[in-house]
Amino acid sequence: MIEVTAHDSIQDFEPARWNGLFPRELEDHAYLRAIEDSRLPGFRFVYFAVRDGERLLAAVPAFLTDYRLDTTVQGGLRRVTEAVARRLPRLMRIPMLALGSPVTERCRAGFDPAASPDQRAAWLDAILMRMETFAAERRLGMLAVKDAPAADDALWRRVCPRRGLRALPGLPGATLDLPWHDVDGYLASLGAATRKDLRRKWREASGLKIEWRTDLDGIVDDVHRLYRATLANADLSFEELTPAYFENVLAYMPGRAYCVTYSENGALLAFNLVLRDRDRLLDKFLGMDYAARERYNLYHVSWMENVRHCIEHRIPLYESGQGLHREKTRLGSRLHANSLWYRHRNRFLDGVFARVERLARLDRLEPEQPEHQAHRA
Repeated sequence: MIEVTAHDSIQDFEPARWNGLFPRELEDHAYLRAIEDSRLPGFRFVYFAVRDGERLLAAVPAFLTDYRLDTTVQGGLRRVTEAVARRLPRLMRIPMLALGSPVTERCRAGFDPAASPDQRAAWLDAILMRMETFAAERRLGMLAVKDAPAADDALWRRVCPRRGLRALPGLPGATLDLPWHDVDGYLASLGAATRKDLRRKWREASGLKIEWRTDLDGIVDDVHRLYRATLANADLSFEELTPAYFENVLAYMPGRAYCVTYSENGALLAFNLVLRDRDRLLDKFLGMDYAARERYNLYHVSWMENVRHCIEHRIPLYESGQGLHREKTRLGSRLHANSLWYRHRNRFLDGVFARVERLARLDRLEPEQPEHQAHRA
C-alpha cells in the first residue's frame, strides 16, 4: 500500500537507499546531513517520502522558515518594505514550507529508477498533498518549490497546477563545458577582450598561495570572518551559514569536498568551498577579504583556478550555480533555467500575491559586480 511519510531527519533514511533515488547527485545524503547538523538559524528541515511497505519509491527534501516577503525586492521599494518591517515585523514574514533546500542548487525529486513518467507524476502529486496537510497542521501560510530545474519542467508543470501552485522564473544556474587539454584552450574559446582580461587578472595573482584543503584546521575563524564579510556585501541572500556548515561538508564528504584557499604572506584573503566527483566540479561558496579587491580580482582568480583544476583532473563540467549570469555567460557558461512554484493557503492573500508577484521576480535581479553576491552558487 502506497504511503507518504514526513521525517524530521535525513538519518531516518539509509544513505544507499536515499542516494539510489538521486543518481549522479553531488548534493546527496551526506551533504544533506551536513546541512542538517549545521543548525542554520531560522530553518527546520523535513523529508517527504513515498513508500510501498519497506520499499522507498520517491523522496524530496524540504524546509520550514519564516519567509521575509521582500527578500527579492530592491531599490526604492526595498526601503519602504524595510520601514514596514521595523514597525510591523510579523506582517512582513510568513511561515513557509518549501520543497528543496536553502543550500542546494535545485529542488530534485528522487524516484525509483524503474518508475514510469505516470508513476513519477502520481508520487509527486501525493507528496504535494502530504505537504498541504503538513502545512495545515502547523499553520504554515506559504507553500513553495524552490528552484525546480528546467530539466524536470514537464513533471512540475504536470503536477503543481493541480495543487494551485503558480510558477515564477528563478535565477538560472550556470555550467561551463571543459573539453580542452589546457587552460590556454579554454581562454582561446573566449572573446579577445575577455581572454585578455582573464590573462591579466590571472597573471597579477601569481603571488598568491593557493591550496586545496580537506579541512579547516587553523583557519575556521578566518573562513567564517570572510564568509560574513561577503554576506554583508551581498545584494541578495536567503540563508545565513554557520561555521559548522563548512566543517561538516568537508568532514562528511571526504574526497568530494574541498576548501580552496588564497593567501598572501600567511593571511587568508579568500576561500572557495567546492564539491566534486569525476563528472563535475560544483562551486558552492566564495568568501573574500574586501580590502584585497584593490590588489586582486579574487572572483576571477578563483574562477580560473577552478577551470585549471577541472582541466588537470579531466573533470568535464564546471557548475558555478546561480547569480551573475551575465558575467558567467561572458566567461563561456551556459545558463539553465529554474522555477519557483508557490501559493498561499489563504485564498484572499494568494490572490494578492498573484497580483504583485512581478515585483519580486528573481530573474530581474543581477548584481552589478561579482563581489556583490554572497556566493557563486
